[in-house]
This record gives sequence, C-alpha cells and structure tokens, in this order.
Amino acid sequence: MKFLFPGLSLLLLLSGCFSGPLSAPTPDPLPIEWRNAGNFRSASPDRDLGRWWNSFEDPTLTRIIREGLSSSPDVASAAARVREARANRKATAAALFPTLDASAGSNTRYTKIQGLAGNSDTTYSAGLDASWQADLFGRNRNQALAAATDAKAAEENLNSVRASLAAEIAIAYTSLRTSEARLDVLQRNIATQQETWQIADWRKQAGEADALEAGQAETSLEQAKAAIPQVRQAIEQTRNLLARLCGREPGALDATLRRTSVKLPDPGRQLAIGIPADTLRQRPDVRAASWQVLSAAARNRAARAERFPSLNLSGSLGINALSAGKLFDPNTFTAGIISGISGPIFDAGRIQANIEASDAAIERALLDYRSSILTALSEVEDALIACRRSSERLATLEKATRLARETDRLARQRYEAGEIDFLSILETQRTLLALEDNLLATRSDRATAFIRLYQALGGGWSAGS
Repeated sequence: MKFLFPGLSLLLLLSGCFSGPLSAPTPDPLPIEWRNAGNFRSASPDRDLGRWWNSFEDPTLTRIIREGLSSSPDVASAAARVREARANRKATAAALFPTLDASAGSNTRYTKIQGLAGNSDTTYSAGLDASWQADLFGRNRNQALAAATDAKAAEENLNSVRASLAAEIAIAYTSLRTSEARLDVLQRNIATQQETWQIADWRKQAGEADALEAGQAETSLEQAKAAIPQVRQAIEQTRNLLARLCGREPGALDATLRRTSVKLPDPGRQLAIGIPADTLRQRPDVRAASWQVLSAAARNRAARAERFPSLNLSGSLGINALSAGKLFDPNTFTAGIISGISGPIFDAGRIQANIEASDAAIERALLDYRSSILTALSEVEDALIACRRSSERLATLEKATRLARETDRLARQRYEAGEIDFLSILETQRTLLALEDNLLATRSDRATAFIRLYQALGGGWSAGS
C-alpha cells in the first residue's frame, strides 16, 4: 500500500484536526430560582407538563386539542420537514460509503470493401465500476453530522409547533367560553332591566312616576340589548378560529363545542415549575437552537477540511468478448485499480469565503441560542407574574361582585316599594354589570396566564418525547 499512497501518513496526521465529537453549547450562568415563583412548587415539572390540558378537567378542551394535534396543517407541515431532514441525513451519510455501478452493452462494426461482400463484427462487454473518496479530514463525516443535527432540530421544531398549537387552542377555547358566559350575563341583565322597565311603566301609568323615568328605563334596556350582537359575533368567530386551528372548515366543530357547562376552564394551582435549568431542558425551541449550533459547527469543520487534499480510489472489473456465450470466460476478464490525491491550488477564494460564511453561521447560531434562553426565562417570569396578579385581582373582584349583587337586589326591592328613584337602581345595575364583566375577563386572564405558563415551561414535550 505504501507505493500507492506515499502521502497517506501525513494526510492521516492532519485529518485528526477535523474529527472528534462536537459538544453542545454551554449557556450563561442561570438563575437558581424564579423571581416570581410565589407559592408554586419547585419539584420536577415532568409529570405536571405531560399533557397539561388534562389539569383543566374539561373533556371538550381535551378532545379539541387532541384533534388539533392530529389534524392541523401546521403540525403536518412540521412533520413533513422532519421526514425531509431525515431523508437528507441518509443521503448525506451515503457519501461515506463506496459507490458501485454496473454496465453492459454490445458494439457492432460493419466493414465493406469495394467489390466484396460486407463484413460485421460484434463485441459484447459488461463491467463493474467502484469508487470511493477516503474521508481523511472528516469533510463527509462532518457534513453527515450536520445533516443529522438538522434532523434533530427539525424534530424539536415539530415539538415546538405542537406546544404552540395546544396553547393557542386552549386560549381560543377559553375565549369562547368567556364570550358565552358574557352572553349569559348580558341576558340575565336584560331580563332584570326588562322587569325594571315594566315597573317604571306601571308607575308612570299609575301617576307615581313621570315619562322621563320610564324613558330612562327603556333606554337602558335597549342599550343592554345592543351589546348582544357583538358578543355573538365573537362567539361565532372564535368557533371558526378553533376549527381552523384544528385543520377543519368553519362550522365543523360547532357540535363538539356545544356548551355543556357555563364554567370557564379552571387550571387550579397544582403545578410544579421546577428551576430555570429545568425549563431549558423542557423547552423544544431551546433544544432546537442547541442542535442548530452543533449543525453550524459541523459545517464549519467541513468547510475547513476542503483546504486539504483528498484521496480518491476507483476500480473496475470488465468483460469483453466476441460472442455473448464467452462473457463468462475467465480469459475475457480485465481489472484495474486507480488511486490519486488531489488538492486545491487556486479557487479564486471560494474555500476561504465558505469558511468565513460558516464562521458567521456559528456566531449567528450561538446568538440565536442565547436569545432562545433569554426568551424562555422571560416568558416564564412574565407568565408567573400574570398568574399571581390575576389571582389577586380575581379574589378582589369575586368579593366585590358578591356585594354588588346584594346591593342590586336591595335596590330593586326599594325601587319597587317607591323608596328610591330610578337613577339609583340604574347605577347599581350598571355597577353590577361592569363587575360581572370584569370578573369574567379576569377569570379568562387567569386561565390564559396558566396556559402561557405551561407553554413557557415546555408545553408537554420533554426531551425524547
């Protein structure tokens, strides 16, 4: 072998600089704990994050999310990208192995001499050709590694799409139930104002009140009715949004979304948030960014390996015979082996430009990785703040709404008895309506905050899921 490859020992020595494992990027020092954790437990989040929507104990919500994850075009598109990346990984890895081609044919030569009959000669041939480029400096290995890490990043992107879709469906579902509950509040308020207007009209007819009071009651009633179409519009549009998120046509989920309860989704407080390091392990977008750093580093190695020579081996096994029956005659076999070393001398700066581009790609991937970490930490802190503040606001509004309902009941009794004027009861009704609307909005905000927290903590797709 030495006479075939006089420079092989030097090439093998240099190739060690471009092989060896790549290590995942190390993030900056992380906080030990969350600043706004409050009363949330710090246990491992794995169990709590697995299919987190089950904690809302709403069978319809669970069914809608499952349908969205199985039918959404966005999920299907991300899954197709995973298959594409895996196929590219296999195609790139094929460069590490020799190639073998087969050929067969015949050649007929016709010769005619003037005045004589023509003569024809036919020869038959078959052959095998093999070639292989020895990956001395790891160019092909690093390209295969880059393709493999691209596939891993695509898998994590699929998990990220799933996590985002589950959260968006849950938020849209919460918005739908909030609008439906708001419609109930408006209808109850309209029924109450209808009674108040009827009393005002009776008092006018009895001479106990003037037309102004009855007119004010009717105006307030019509104003309340005017809010109904807007709420119904929100309900219908949110149903269409849920259908689109699930990959269905408008109206396809109306039967599934038919109300079985006036209760809004309630997340409770049984949630373990873990520590910041847990979040980085749970978040698919952070893991995808980490794989992209490794991919950029592998491509950088491959680009640098182009500066060095390559060793090419090729061989052929051929058969040439004057008749098809002699194709398998040992005397017709021919064989040959060719080896050679080739390296770049002048390429107008192409290789150096590729190296500079791959250096910049590594820098960009590292910055994207750091950005994904900062985004993850910020999103969790923001969600924790929203969970805590919305819970505080909810407790206050629940107490205020209970008091407003009692005040409204007493005011209506006193108005019916003629002890107070219409403006007093109108004020209590407006106050109650505003508080009930704020109460619903705050319950929705709290549920949404918990949904965002689940999503920020990883969304239910841990490493390897």
